[in-house]
Amino acid sequence: MEYLYKKQNMTIVEEIEETEEDNEEEFETENFSELIKYTLPGYVVGLIAGVLLDVYGYQRSPVGQWLVRTLAGEGESIFEGIYSIRQHFKPSSQTMAEAYGWGKLFGIAIPWVIDLGSRLAGVDVYGIEGFYIPYFYALSDQIGANISGMFFLKRKEGSWDEAFNRYIHHPVMLASLGVILIVPMGLLSARFLGFSPTTQTFTALEAIAANLCWIPPLVGWYIEREK
Repeated sequence: MEYLYKKQNMTIVEEIEETEEDNEEEFETENFSELIKYTLPGYVVGLIAGVLLDVYGYQRSPVGQWLVRTLAGEGESIFEGIYSIRQHFKPSSQTMAEAYGWGKLFGIAIPWVIDLGSRLAGVDVYGIEGFYIPYFYALSDQIGANISGMFFLKRKEGSWDEAFNRYIHHPVMLASLGVILIVPMGLLSARFLGFSPTTQTFTALEAIAANLCWIPPLVGWYIEREK
């Protein structure tokens, strides 16, 4: 009886160790470090576009704002979408980073519709009431990534209950959710304090400040590094 008890305990310990090893292997193959490097180019290109448009007299051009916000707020999503497409054709299984990139790619066009609809509806896009427009330019892709990540966990775990349990214990998903909830408060506060994107340079800086999409991949990279 004592022998069977010891054997059972050894089996449980081995299963726990295997689970930990699987988790470590999972984070090692997430490839979030690949996503971090795509953020800075979008910032730089968006800011350069804003400065050039101001120099040539297009400070309040709606098309100019669309271009600047797309580059500064969503530039990295374009690169991350390309990364996901490239990963899709590789023989390896899908990772969270790939699913994250797909979600960001699919979320790119949402702010274009919101921006155009707001202007047609007469919303003052430079005032307090227009604070949500740069928010969606900066984070609609992040919202898409968060939703895509949840569906990835559902496919991986097999049920919504297990997927939600993994979600609330997944640092990258929690970091993503935190960014989604905190940024609109910052944008609204800035507008209340008098900030207005009256130039394309200000438009770019607002989008850059709101675009904290680099935080979740940074969290993922840190975990990969620690594991």
